[in-house]
Amino acid sequence: MVYNEDKEEVIVMSIEEKLIQDFLALPEDKKIEVIDFVEFLKNRSNQQMESLMDDIINENNEALRELAK
Repeated sequence: MVYNEDKEEVIVMSIEEKLIQDFLALPEDKKIEVIDFVEFLKNRSNQQMESLMDDIINENNEALRELAK
């Protein structure tokens, strides 16, 4: 159990639990917006990772060609 400064029991919720609780309280159209936004964030993250990997490959192209021999 977790207690606050006044020795009162406090309910502690994980980020995931809070997100699920808030998500379930939304109307259906807003749930769809949340899902779309999460997909956007995942895609942006993937694109950033791909761009970073492309930069690493381009910067080390000569060394990679030597290793491939």
